[in-house]
Amino acid sequence: MRAPSVSVLLLNIASPARKSPCSPGAAHVNWAQRPEDPVSQTLFWIAAACALAYLAMTARPASLMRSAVKTASVALLALMVLVSGGPVLLVLALALCALGDWLLSRETEATFMAGVGAFAAGHLAYVALFLTHPASDTGQLAAQWPLVAGLAALGLVMASLLAPRAGDLKGPVLAYVPIILGMGLAALTLPQAGVLAWVLPAAAAFIASDMILATEKFLLPPGHPALRLTPYLVWPLYWGAQMGFALALT
Repeated sequence: MRAPSVSVLLLNIASPARKSPCSPGAAHVNWAQRPEDPVSQTLFWIAAACALAYLAMTARPASLMRSAVKTASVALLALMVLVSGGPVLLVLALALCALGDWLLSRETEATFMAGVGAFAAGHLAYVALFLTHPASDTGQLAAQWPLVAGLAALGLVMASLLAPRAGDLKGPVLAYVPIILGMGLAALTLPQAGVLAWVLPAAAAFIASDMILATEKFLLPPGHPALRLTPYLVWPLYWGAQMGFALALT
């Protein structure tokens, strides 16, 4: 008898009944539960291996190898979703974020601005994905007003801190803040049940990773002790978010 994969066990924990929120009586079959889909599972584990490898490289100087490993960890998730027949918007969002990973990893001002643009487009793709999901209900925003208010407050605080410190990047950075928080708001429209329960924690992890990255780049002075820790916080939060979206929505 074949032992269940780690992915299956994770999904069992998150959703014991594995019911589709939009079809309460129908079982939700995720790619990780299909033994006939070894290609998708292989792509997932290669992506996870790349993510783990990049964690050891995250504080190193920019290099082609470092950029390739970082980009592959998310690009392979996009490919996994594609071959699994997942939503086109999910493939697009992951692909745009993989492009953003490549651009940001080159560590120049020009590629930073282009990377911010790629990630902004990726977040907009996630917003469209969440809002067009059959289980999406914008009425949930009123019911979860404390979280909505918290996101709004976070946006105002980050904008007020970043505006005087972002220099020539002020415009793109300030435009990015409401976009990523909009992604968080869109995640709140999905039910916290079944595999979709992964979406909100993934969105929160994504927002946290971006807030830490912004703090690292614009708020902490050179040589600050926290700079030795921040890369190792940003990457697990970010890749974990992408993994959560891929598992929940494929």
